[in-house]
Amino acid sequence: MSSYIAAGLFTGLIYSMVALGYTLVYGVLRLINFAHSEVLMSGGFAGYFFLHYFMKSNTEPTGTRVLLLLGALVASGAAGAVVAMMVERFAYRPLRRRHAPKLTYLISAIGASYFLLNFAGKEFGRNPISPPSPISATMQWHILGTEVSLFDLVLLVVTLVLFFCVNMLVNKSKVGRSIRAVAQDQETATLMGVNVNSTIAATFAIGGFMGGIAGLFVGMSSVVDYNMGFTPALLAFTAAVLGGIGNIRGAMVGGVVLGICMYVPIYWIGQPYYEPVIGFSILVLVLLVRPTGLFGESLGRSA
Repeated sequence: MSSYIAAGLFTGLIYSMVALGYTLVYGVLRLINFAHSEVLMSGGFAGYFFLHYFMKSNTEPTGTRVLLLLGALVASGAAGAVVAMMVERFAYRPLRRRHAPKLTYLISAIGASYFLLNFAGKEFGRNPISPPSPISATMQWHILGTEVSLFDLVLLVVTLVLFFCVNMLVNKSKVGRSIRAVAQDQETATLMGVNVNSTIAATFAIGGFMGGIAGLFVGMSSVVDYNMGFTPALLAFTAAVLGGIGNIRGAMVGGVVLGICMYVPIYWIGQPYYEPVIGFSILVLVLLVRPTGLFGESLGRSA
């Protein structure tokens, strides 16, 4: 049982990072960015190319591996942020100027998603590739009755640090005040001198940075391909709804709770690969029972 809880916990951390992008965009625009799966994919490819170019062998010394990991995190996060900002600039901003109905945003985001998906498939190929990993696969510890790898611990530390930084950014910085002001009332924020377009772009960039780093971890734990973001992004959306979409802390809690709830039933079912089925069943259940999620607070009212 403990191994299933651990697997759900660490998988849920990845969902949490991706869910933050959904939460931030929804908190500010009251819209869902359905191109967020390609943000994750772009981070996976950026991490792959960085590590493929700079990591010469699996026998690199520890200091070099740390630098490689930090570089891959920056490259993946930057790629995710750039792609997310491009989606905002070309798929969302023109529609805001025309005061388009919300359904139009949905269609535009899906179109951007398909464009990025097929562009990546054409440019990078449609066959899965395994990126090198600077994290040692042999280092494991026996904690609370289960094996925990160095990869799991790095994922935990990175996720906690990033969520702490984002929480501080939103609550304590000038950019964060602008984000919360736009989330509360765009017209009033404009009258108070807030640049709404720049603030929304910054919101996409922050969520994209987190999504890109999630893509790096997804790639290092399995493979990188043009369609790698589809299932994790949908499950991350479930995590965002579960935690209370529009709530930063809810995104993290929702991801962890979803991961554990997906993996623990496998202990009794005894059949692998049922995790997505359980995850999407949880989404339906949450929408029926508590559509506002566990926390149910919007970004504009409480970050």
